[in-house]
Amino acid sequence: MSMTPGQDSALKARFGPAALITGASDGIGRAFAGRLAEQGFDLILVARREAALQDLALDLGERFGVRVTVVALDLSQAGAVSDLLTRPETAQIGLVVAAAGYGSIGTFLQQDLAQEAGMVDLNCRSVVELVHGTGRRMADRGRGGIIVFSSLVGFSGAPLSATYAATKGFVQSFAEGIAPELRQRGVDVLSVAPGPVGTGFAARAGMQMGRSASPDTVARAALSALGRRGTVRPGGLAKLLGWSLAMLPRQGRVRVLGAIMKGMTARDAASRG
Repeated sequence: MSMTPGQDSALKARFGPAALITGASDGIGRAFAGRLAEQGFDLILVARREAALQDLALDLGERFGVRVTVVALDLSQAGAVSDLLTRPETAQIGLVVAAAGYGSIGTFLQQDLAQEAGMVDLNCRSVVELVHGTGRRMADRGRGGIIVFSSLVGFSGAPLSATYAATKGFVQSFAEGIAPELRQRGVDVLSVAPGPVGTGFAARAGMQMGRSASPDTVARAALSALGRRGTVRPGGLAKLLGWSLAMLPRQGRVRVLGAIMKGMTARDAASRG
């Protein structure tokens, strides 16, 4: 849907006036920022890279006439979410997109422990803190929307990406558990479980993705599903892989995902060699 700058949308009427997006400087978070600005939301953009956020804020503000607030924070750090939610701009949040996260690939014992623990903090703890803080405010108002991110690998263990898959399994279970509770208070919860997505996430994790969905495909599918479904798998490949894996017993899924991850690491080693 294309809209003129400043034009309100049904999405904003239901979940506005402001949206908070974490991980907004790149990839999926950035795609959500563009989509929501187009639909008239004021935005609070959160990520570590302030310069990238400022550039994005300037662009979206000029194109769509919305108010954009930039908050440079590392949400993996203790107290970061609490600091974020004390800002006066967050009082009007009606929609949260918790897109911040990262992964790793390779055998667990070869990974840097601080990076693995930081992944748990960012992918899990910060999501719980953010949903708790914003969810209470939305529930008190009787309306709101929360989008969190699981993954295709979040439905079983994934050798060579064990910590990442576990964090996404946590998010999936968390979303499924809180959705019925918050629905009774007028708040919709959606878990987005994409397969490979063409973002900077893959480069940080050391993955060679091959065929992948675009960040905009993920954003469009999620916003369309919010309030209608509990989990969405954006893109044809995610749907195909999700259906195929669901037909297998859990241990079979683990073996298949291990083979997929092994293929990614093999392509990565070949590209470096």
